[in-house]
Amino acid sequence: NHSNHRSGSEEVNAEYMGVFTTPRILIIASTMQRTKKTVRASVIVPAYKEGANVRPLVTRLFAALDSRKNSQFNKDIVECIFVDDNSRDGSEDEVNRLAKEGYPVRIIVRTTERGLSSAVLRGFAEATGDLLLCMDADLQHPPEKVPELLEALDADSTEFVIGTRYGEGVEIDKDWPLHRQIISKTARLMARPLTPLSDPMTGFFGIRKDVLARGQNINNVGFKICLELYAKCRCKRFAEVPFSFGVRVHGESKLTGAVIVKYIQQLKELYTDQMPWFLPALFVFLLVAVFMFFYLAKKVLMG
Repeated sequence: NHSNHRSGSEEVNAEYMGVFTTPRILIIASTMQRTKKTVRASVIVPAYKEGANVRPLVTRLFAALDSRKNSQFNKDIVECIFVDDNSRDGSEDEVNRLAKEGYPVRIIVRTTERGLSSAVLRGFAEATGDLLLCMDADLQHPPEKVPELLEALDADSTEFVIGTRYGEGVEIDKDWPLHRQIISKTARLMARPLTPLSDPMTGFFGIRKDVLARGQNINNVGFKICLELYAKCRCKRFAEVPFSFGVRVHGESKLTGAVIVKYIQQLKELYTDQMPWFLPALFVFLLVAVFMFFYLAKKVLMG
């Protein structure tokens, strides 16, 4: 989870998303000599203080790609891009070591911008693949599921894919705190009118580059970029891949009260954009409900 980042106000610069301004970044590229034409899929990993997870994530990811029989995705056509908000925790050095070992991995270090959503969008903008996948750096999203998500996204009619924690047969890790489970389920219910996705809160999702290009006025300050992109890119055809959500291995969770407030603000903006009638209708409904409550209470008290 990357949610503790200070949110930047700058829009993300992407050639397929219009003209925006963006701060200067430092890009440390892989030493692999790979042309853009060879890359079909890009895995974007937003990160902050996740240095201990870099190597296991990369090695597990490409081991999963290479071990999957009859899969069209392998190390030769998939790249991994870390977008790091200047962690200074050894992440850059670890990525460089992995690149020298032959892994198609690189890192973008942002020095003047912060935030989960802007990090994801920055990674998508730098990606060379037509299939864009996002996953967290904390290993709660199993790298072994990446091939399955890519194959689902590569299907002819699919525009969007998510890894869902609420699929059939999926169990939440018993060590995941109860309050986190309650927060997740409540947030999911609050977004339900906006999307049919079973888990719009997930950070494990993918989108086609041409579908991303349809997005207008994408909010790069919110924390739930999956929900933002699904709604703003007007996605209709989607796939879901169940996965078991684990507990964090290294590092610390970034969920704070400020994150929750930002999410509520994001929901308000999405409802206003996607369903302008919803909030006024909800206000009227609550007003009527309060009136009926007091009316019935008065009848009961008067006997």
